[in-house]
Amino acid sequence: MIVRMSKKYQPLWKPKTRYVLMTGGRGSQKSFAVSSWACNKITDELDPWIILYTRYTMQSAEISVIPEFTEKIELLGKTGSVQVTKTLVECLTTGSKIIFSGIKTQSGNQTARLKSIPGLNVFIVDEAEEFRDEKDFNTIDDSIRMMGVPNVVIIVMNPQDTEHWVWNRWFEKSHRMELIDGFQIPMSTHPEVTHIHTTWYDNRKNLNPDYLEKIKILRTSDPAAYAHRYLGQWLTRKEGVIYPNWIEGEFDLTLPYGYGLDFGFTNPDAMCKVAVDDARKLVYLHEEMYATKQSNETIKTSVSEIGGNDLIVADSNEPRTIEALQSTGLNVQKVEKYPGCVVDRIRILSDYTWVVTPESYNAKFEFNNYIWNDKKASIPLDKNNHLIKAGEYIATRLLEGSTVLAYSK
Repeated sequence: MIVRMSKKYQPLWKPKTRYVLMTGGRGSQKSFAVSSWACNKITDELDPWIILYTRYTMQSAEISVIPEFTEKIELLGKTGSVQVTKTLVECLTTGSKIIFSGIKTQSGNQTARLKSIPGLNVFIVDEAEEFRDEKDFNTIDDSIRMMGVPNVVIIVMNPQDTEHWVWNRWFEKSHRMELIDGFQIPMSTHPEVTHIHTTWYDNRKNLNPDYLEKIKILRTSDPAAYAHRYLGQWLTRKEGVIYPNWIEGEFDLTLPYGYGLDFGFTNPDAMCKVAVDDARKLVYLHEEMYATKQSNETIKTSVSEIGGNDLIVADSNEPRTIEALQSTGLNVQKVEKYPGCVVDRIRILSDYTWVVTPESYNAKFEFNNYIWNDKKASIPLDKNNHLIKAGEYIATRLLEGSTVLAYSK
């Protein structure tokens, strides 16, 4: 299979700055481009290149990341000179290597260890939207200072909200607007960064017809979601959001999970799948249902198809609906409510980073718009919070039994 790479990625091969920022929507070939570049460097350069490839969380590099790199090695015809392990791709003829590591693991933050890798001259930050703390980035960035070889830092991301440090550092006061498919998309003009922005359209010759049709449907049905997801539009976050520490990322399917359910009518019925990694202080959320004016029969059918036999913790304000769901054999339990319970759940879960899946567009909107009505008095504004409340219901239930929930009622 021949894969054509967009000409927009040419500056990656001869960057004029230390920093290369690669932004864009889904399906825009960013990962393909950066993995191709890295494999070329370790197999073709005479001087040894030591490349650190990171994501904020990386469960199993040999499953999730390294196959993408070994595929490029095969395309280059260099499999005979390359050794691959669970955390390393090394060229035996040049001595160059790519080291794979997550920043946050069950053993703790790895920045201190990673900054000490001998000979490190390239730092690749993939899925940089997950790096909410610029300090983690700066710690390793400061260690990239080898003499005699280029020092390169590559940041790859799907743009998220304008509270992110990447926006503040390279966009806020130095950008121009470019019209892409009817939407104004910011392009960095900061002198210290080479900015490469691509969209699905730049990669359209490599995408299958079904995927292209999916994109076109979203363009019509939800233009804002289309602009963010496929064109790489930045999201605007309101001031005073209740959960500022959220990131976009994939759901960790290795963790125990359950479902949260918040009832509405004029407001949406909202249901989400949630898992909690207490060791790493992460709450994973995937949006499953978000719809208004549904009949009880429709709710019953949808909840049954989504939840199956798994635990579902639901809004206790609708006891009849819960009883109707329980009568079908569903494992639906009421969330416990008492004076101050809303703020208690917020207090508990504010210590965690929420990881929201890319497809959960309504959830991402809520995290950017659920704000305090009076923060000093701990009064949230009861708006833009339906999936969040559903997530809180099940997340706190999953945490029961830990010291986290040792609060007094």
